[in-house]
Amino acid sequence: MTKNKMKRTLEDKIVDVVIFVTMTFILLVTLYPFYYVIIISLNDGVDALSGGIYFFPRKFTLDNYKQFLGDPTWINAIFISFGKTIIGTVLTVLFTCMVAYGLAFPNLLFKKFYNFILLICMYFSGGLIPYYLVLKSYGLLNNFLVYVIPTMFSVYYCILAISFFREMPFELYESARLDGAGEITIYTRIILPLSKPLLATIGLFAAVGQWNAWSDTAFYAPANKLLRTLAFLMRDVITRNQVDMSSRASMMAAAQHSKVTATSIQMAAMIIAILPIVLVYPFLQKYFVKGIMLGAVKG
Repeated sequence: MTKNKMKRTLEDKIVDVVIFVTMTFILLVTLYPFYYVIIISLNDGVDALSGGIYFFPRKFTLDNYKQFLGDPTWINAIFISFGKTIIGTVLTVLFTCMVAYGLAFPNLLFKKFYNFILLICMYFSGGLIPYYLVLKSYGLLNNFLVYVIPTMFSVYYCILAISFFREMPFELYESARLDGAGEITIYTRIILPLSKPLLATIGLFAAVGQWNAWSDTAFYAPANKLLRTLAFLMRDVITRNQVDMSSRASMMAAAQHSKVTATSIQMAAMIIAILPIVLVYPFLQKYFVKGIMLGAVKG
């Protein structure tokens, strides 16, 4: 066994060391910003303004999270974000896959015309003002439905789903029809259970997009404070914090009584915001990778 082992040369060892050092450096550069957010969120807000915190909280406290979770505005924003993410993701996956299922059949009438329309919609947009007027005409402005109805269909997800459905064995459809199954039964009882990688891929994309979206609140629901999402409030805090940073002394004086600052609250909000995605992604990763690969085999 020893004789059959390949001897490692000095060049091989040098290459291994270089690769290890490079990958370690990339890992640290990638993870440290997230770690820095965590330690600042666990540090006294006023103390953090003086700087010099790099590896561990200098004055550990949970006041940032207590104030964040004790503010009804933030709590309402969390519920709105969860609601729009869950409802919007489910509707996007179901409606987009339903359209893609029909467009995946090779003998569909006017198939080329439908594909042409999809490509036009994918590459060209009517613009923000026409889109705003359409939403206004349907009464969706300052309405929770503005978060979920316009996102029910995505051209990109539809094209991905069409590629996936085309790879399904045609014998599945034939055998199901011979057993007397209709199209709805075939779609719900056969196709969807076999499309877990696709559903997980589209669902993850749609959920991340819904969770991180702030522009829909800013443009289409600005008058209703109860519809403000977590992402919108975080952006609002960041914007106000950038303005307030012009007077660092006034910030420290204003925060002496509460021991928290806009920055420390923002850091706590960031940790709360990324937790759902971090917790869900590991369970969907295998389906996500498989769905991307299967959908990319054919165009």
